[in-house]
Amino acid sequence: MRSIRRSAVAAAAVAAVLALTATACGPEDDGADADPSASATQGSEDIALPDNLDDRLKDLNIDLDKWKDGAWKNWDKDNWLREAGEFINPIIEDLWKPDRMREAQEPNKPVEEEDISGDQGVTDPDPQPVDAKQVSAPYSGQIPEAGKVFFDGPEGSMVCSATVVKDPAHPGKSNLVWTAGHCVHAGAGGGWYKNLAFVPAYNDAGKSATQLKNATREELAPKGVWWADWAQTSSQWIDTGASVGGKGAPYDFAVLHVKPEGTGGKSLEETVGGALPVEFNAPAVKSIDEITATGYPAAPPFDGQKMYQCADKPGRLSLEAAKPTMYRIGCRMTAGSSGGGWVAQGGDGKPALVSNTSIGPSTATWLAGPHFGPEAKGIYNAVSKKFAGAQ
Repeated sequence: MRSIRRSAVAAAAVAAVLALTATACGPEDDGADADPSASATQGSEDIALPDNLDDRLKDLNIDLDKWKDGAWKNWDKDNWLREAGEFINPIIEDLWKPDRMREAQEPNKPVEEEDISGDQGVTDPDPQPVDAKQVSAPYSGQIPEAGKVFFDGPEGSMVCSATVVKDPAHPGKSNLVWTAGHCVHAGAGGGWYKNLAFVPAYNDAGKSATQLKNATREELAPKGVWWADWAQTSSQWIDTGASVGGKGAPYDFAVLHVKPEGTGGKSLEETVGGALPVEFNAPAVKSIDEITATGYPAAPPFDGQKMYQCADKPGRLSLEAAKPTMYRIGCRMTAGSSGGGWVAQGGDGKPALVSNTSIGPSTATWLAGPHFGPEAKGIYNAVSKKFAGAQ
């Protein structure tokens, strides 16, 4: 949830939070001068995306060596890369060490009831809370598609949850990851987060925080660390998203394209053993019997080290009459679960991704996620198309 992300340093609001802020947790074809707003415009699939990292760095006056040597820590507002075509994320080997991954947090900015009162003619009554159940280890044998997204913001190292999804351009060999928009971009007034990396099956053995005190990187990241070489979220999130109050939440989704930190010939999907299809224009709430949300909740009583799930029949949450209605389920998962996948039966009768955790209240009794419509489909297709020619 927007408030689900947590900050290693302490505090304040950066991105939308799963924990419970208005957006739950902790960016095209060639053309560097493409329209920045194109990153997710109303389902457009012909989005201009710069292909060459070196050229992008030069255009943005960024020295790669200095960046890797710590220049990425510059969060000066005038230099915080914001627009859709400005996303860059050079690999910094071994940046995500075990201690850094364990301690990454998400700012806890709760959503208050007045923030989500919205359009009561559409919003259903609050759901009954559902206790989160710990997933049986090894996680890779139960939910191979699930994992964590790590990234750096102005306040420190942060974390969200995420899901490996299928890539229509590379059947069986996807390198696409789905998460929340607030897990990659700070929204209105902010920019792209830095050092974004996906760790599938984080802490696969389901060890406790005490047992992980001296854990190796291989124990925490048994399937490797996968760096985002592209990220895309909605223009609505970039323009209106906020860490509190629910603004931008109906468009709080993002797609990453990733590559392994080290060498390796296998795709992410082949490495983890699965990827979920994405269901766009999923059935209306009343037609869905059950949605299962997965994530790594980190705020008390959880500690962010173990994977949990909630399953419930969804209801409707409308924040504004003019904005898409969101799904809402009862769930006691807390901050850290932002961006985690919501799975239901797809049109073919098989499990499909239908939403992701975006927001929840400070009481941690429910979660809400966006309905995937034309904006989400446009982002997904654009990222797939951008890397269609890659091996």
